[in-house]
Amino acid sequence: MNSQDAALHIDVYSDVICPWCYVGKRRLERALRQVAGRVNVEVAWRPFQLNPMMPKDGMDRTAYLQAKFGTVDAYGQLEKQVSAAGSAEGMSFAFEKITRTPNTFLAHRLIWYAGLKGRQDAVVDQLFKGYFEEGLDIGMASVLEELSDQAGLRADQFLRSEDGTAEVKAEELVGHQLGIRGVPYFVLEKAYGISGAQPVEVFLSALEKARMSLSTASRS
Repeated sequence: MNSQDAALHIDVYSDVICPWCYVGKRRLERALRQVAGRVNVEVAWRPFQLNPMMPKDGMDRTAYLQAKFGTVDAYGQLEKQVSAAGSAEGMSFAFEKITRTPNTFLAHRLIWYAGLKGRQDAVVDQLFKGYFEEGLDIGMASVLEELSDQAGLRADQFLRSEDGTAEVKAEELVGHQLGIRGVPYFVLEKAYGISGAQPVEVFLSALEKARMSLSTASRS
């Protein structure tokens, strides 16, 4: 398959406060670099709220962790696992900087808007970095505006509107209808699903299956 062939499409369902989604993004990128020049891939980021009932202004991080995991220490084990996985991908998680767990719906609307402007991957990257490496409150419009600027997207007027609300809710519904209950979840060519931040080899195998399927379909 060369660059002139139809693009292989990947939908990535994730939440920007999901640490494994950040790791999964890096592992997918590593897999895509290995097939660069042989497989033409387009990636779309889709919304999945881990905490759809989160108050609009979010909540204190410690209170959130205690409510969800029983104790902060219980979450500490997950942090260690994620930090180790992140280090292997050249990432530095700074969980100690996070003081609030945000409502992520506005962030998902921004990601949707970035998709319209061809800046989706860059915006997603800045949101992950802002939250996990800088401890920023990505539920705040002012923070999202600054991060989108860093990704090369002016979104101040959009963030003051209600645009994308219905579209993001519709995309969330599609994910639930697909049976997705946890993220990250990767859907290749609407046929091959990968649940979790799997090793690069898993992504490569799925990419090859999807490539062959797409190639067969294009010849029929």
